[in-house]
Amino acid sequence: MAYDKTAVRKILDQAKAAGRSSLTAPEAKGICEAYGIAIPKEGVAANAAEAAKLASSIGFPVVMKIVSPQILHKTEAGGVVVGVKSAEAAQEAFNSIVANARRYKSDATIDGVQVQQMLAGGQEVIIGAVTDPAFGKLVAFGLGGVLVEVLKDITFRLAPATREDSLSMLDSIAAAEILRGVRGSEAVNREALATMIVNVSQLVADFPEISELDLNPVFATGKGATAADVRVVLDFKPQPARYRPSQEEIVRQMNRIMKPDAVAVIGASAETGKIGNSIMKNLINGGYQGAIYPIHPSATEIMGKKAYKSVKDVPGVIDVAVFAIPAKFVAQALTECGEKKIPGAVLIPSGFAETGNVAGQEEIVAVARKYGVRLMGPNIYGFYYTPKHLCATFCTAYDVKGTTALSSQSGGIGMAIVGYSRSTKMGVSAIVGLGNKADIDEDDLLTFFEQDDNTQIICQHLEDLKDGRAFAEVAKRVSKKKPVVVLKAGRTSMGARAASSHTGALAGNDKIYDDVFKQSGVIRARSLRDMLDFARG
Repeated sequence: MAYDKTAVRKILDQAKAAGRSSLTAPEAKGICEAYGIAIPKEGVAANAAEAAKLASSIGFPVVMKIVSPQILHKTEAGGVVVGVKSAEAAQEAFNSIVANARRYKSDATIDGVQVQQMLAGGQEVIIGAVTDPAFGKLVAFGLGGVLVEVLKDITFRLAPATREDSLSMLDSIAAAEILRGVRGSEAVNREALATMIVNVSQLVADFPEISELDLNPVFATGKGATAADVRVVLDFKPQPARYRPSQEEIVRQMNRIMKPDAVAVIGASAETGKIGNSIMKNLINGGYQGAIYPIHPSATEIMGKKAYKSVKDVPGVIDVAVFAIPAKFVAQALTECGEKKIPGAVLIPSGFAETGNVAGQEEIVAVARKYGVRLMGPNIYGFYYTPKHLCATFCTAYDVKGTTALSSQSGGIGMAIVGYSRSTKMGVSAIVGLGNKADIDEDDLLTFFEQDDNTQIICQHLEDLKDGRAFAEVAKRVSKKKPVVVLKAGRTSMGARAASSHTGALAGNDKIYDDVFKQSGVIRARSLRDMLDFARG
């Protein structure tokens, strides 16, 4: 349908100018009308004849209410009549409402009587939208009225949602059977509900400042769906821009990082027990055939390889630098990698955001962005890529080739993956540690493995997603070609987040992950064993 964006922009600009964080009922209705979201028909009548005419055009039954700035408690003033069923009854109701209002407050200004379509019957549902820190705009659907609070039977999709997404939402709640009509009750109009979900999702996608939106209840019948109550919460703070390189850039740089022809080891060491020594041993003993350049401030050679003071002193091209130096020296060495035009840095060192050193992590990200270097880590065990016999890690070498790529956010899970792979002789194409994910995260790996002929199945362990939307977009594309299995560590509800709407209060994080994974074609593993069984399968 054609949406009236201009009308919505005008309403939102008015609210912003007035410094408000929510819309008034008439404004909320205005944006609903602009986006084809059905709300009760209504109008204001100035006299009894007008009331009869208006009620007839809306369709009976109607509700009639006094409109007066001085009368706030309409029912108390005898200013409300429900269930008006005919034109004659509408005239009578108009006269009695005005008479009651005059008796209640003789000096009140009477602007007329509101005539509103009376919604009754059908199934009460909720359609809403919320802004999630990882996934951005999400649309929600569930049973409405008081049930939504009690049962928390709600499902989410990324906005904007397609018609197919919306129809799948109707089947994704536990109470889906009720919508189909049970024990003689009428089935709801699925197309009408799906259209409303699509329109709501498009509205919040088009206007990022709508942070939460609730249509609760929506009365769904066999004929259609109408939102009885609308609530809109606004947030005009601009969202921080996400760093999103193009697919081509990611592929180009990730290919050089994962399949390098030359590796530098910054902090290489001849001393057993040092991380820089373990990495050198693994590269050499793992059978890597490319060039290995140890970087050390004073040594002339390490493990039979000529050593250099800086990557800038190495005469040849370097594809990736593996860091085995303390956190405080990383920024300087990374600057030299940038000047040498090395596309990737594998940051083994800890001591960054995971220990509270957020400023240190932000500093290295700024250096990396300045020079176009992609960062893996920091705080990781490194990575394996078996087709290249590459063990860029301080863990023991691993060489059983296969077509399964695994990644983990936590070192502990990474060790478990390596241990399991070794004990079961499971063939892998890659095992990658992501750690703090200062830069490279799951969607970069998916983009690489998508075009990697050595990988046929991708399994990822994650605790959170930095940019859930980017992940979902890439996963949706990749999962059509190769299975994507995700083990997502359990998350508590985001209930702690102050939410102004029902939908916001119900946006438990794990449920969102569950639903977005489904929408993106991702297979969710429920345990590490589960994920590893999928990987072997």
